[in-house]
Amino acid sequence: MTDFPGLLGRLCESQVEFIVIGGVAAAVHGAARTTLDLDVVYRRAALNLRALVGALAPLSPYPRGAPPGLPFVWDERTLGNGLNFTLTTTLGDIDLLGEITAGGRYEDLSDHAAEVELFGHRCRILDLEDLIRVKRAVGRPKDFEALAELDLLLEIKKRGP
Repeated sequence: MTDFPGLLGRLCESQVEFIVIGGVAAAVHGAARTTLDLDVVYRRAALNLRALVGALAPLSPYPRGAPPGLPFVWDERTLGNGLNFTLTTTLGDIDLLGEITAGGRYEDLSDHAAEVELFGHRCRILDLEDLIRVKRAVGRPKDFEALAELDLLLEIKKRGP
């Protein structure tokens, strides 16, 4: 079970620049579906990589699904040489995405993110319209299943009170 408040708290307290996407963002927008991991698009600037490594290092990050015992070093070099990481930690699963399909990088998504309070922390989440656009472009079956609900939430939002 993923400790969403714990993971978000670590990122926020370490001043990591990130945007929440995926199931947690959908839930903030009103979706009823549950999610098992935290998906974030992170800024790839050197200072942010350092903050991200520092935030997660105490949580023993390891590639999700990899056999135990493979050599994996969680440091700025690893993060800088890679782009997208699906990790398991002592607080649960997190997907660190340097770039996403149909959304691009942190800088590309920044104008499409809103600041919200989440588990007592100020976080940025992808707006509903762009969340829908990204999920549609990714095209995974689980994303298509979520789209009907997200489209309905957008319709309700556009109608207003």
